[in-house]
Amino acid sequence: MGRPEQNVEGVGPFATRVTWTLPDGGTAVWESRQARRRGALAIRVPGTDPVRRARADAVAIGRLRRLNAVAATAFVIGGALFAAGAGIALFGSGDAVESVSVYFAGGLFFNTGGYASLLQVVNAPRHRVGHRGLVTHSWRWWSFEPMRLDWLSAFLLFTGTLVFGVNLVDSFLQGLSVQQVNRLIWVPDVVGCVLFLVSGHLALMEVCHGRIRVLARDLGWWIVAVNQLGSVLFMISALAAFTHPATGSMVNVNIANWGTLTGALCFSVGGVLQYFERP
Repeated sequence: MGRPEQNVEGVGPFATRVTWTLPDGGTAVWESRQARRRGALAIRVPGTDPVRRARADAVAIGRLRRLNAVAATAFVIGGALFAAGAGIALFGSGDAVESVSVYFAGGLFFNTGGYASLLQVVNAPRHRVGHRGLVTHSWRWWSFEPMRLDWLSAFLLFTGTLVFGVNLVDSFLQGLSVQQVNRLIWVPDVVGCVLFLVSGHLALMEVCHGRIRVLARDLGWWIVAVNQLGSVLFMISALAAFTHPATGSMVNVNIANWGTLTGALCFSVGGVLQYFERP
């Protein structure tokens, strides 16, 4: 028996959607985001409408639901805490230690959400061309799959949350010179923002299967787009938080705080939307 006819879509060497023929003449469509978020692939049978969904087994579905709930909750709470930290700086006591303490708590939730997102990719049910179902593999806490676009996006997101952690821990240090503030606090902040932006860009390419465009009816697209807006606002905040060596003051402290507050709220909204993108 020869290999079934298949069509692969994606970006460069990365496959994000694969369509293949089935022995009965129908077609199966695997999409990377649908498989790991909803545990399903689409089946089209000749002469029938609408498209049917072939779901993974109960083990995989249970994993995906739990991981989705953990990731969504972590981003909702983490975003809310980051917004609260910025709110303290803007409208509250203005105490730097209090703000940083709230940011640090939020950072722990972002770490959790980032790792749960990576686990969603690592433990997603896999497809086999020629078959009409998804295959569940044994549980893993880690994998190295750089040729998967979803893995790269999730890995960079998780790495970004860890780099933000360096920024937050260093923010507790006292008596730093301007050069030390920029090197120990500002640089990790910018690096974390860059990682978030690259991760979001890869996620957009995944959900769009290549060329980035607006997919107004796709919940996954809205989740990725809202989170990417949050990453852009975080970057604006980071750039505004650079400390001038000559004056010892930030470029614009209000923009830095407002960028953090609005960007964090975007991640909270993205987390709320993520609750609805489940098996």
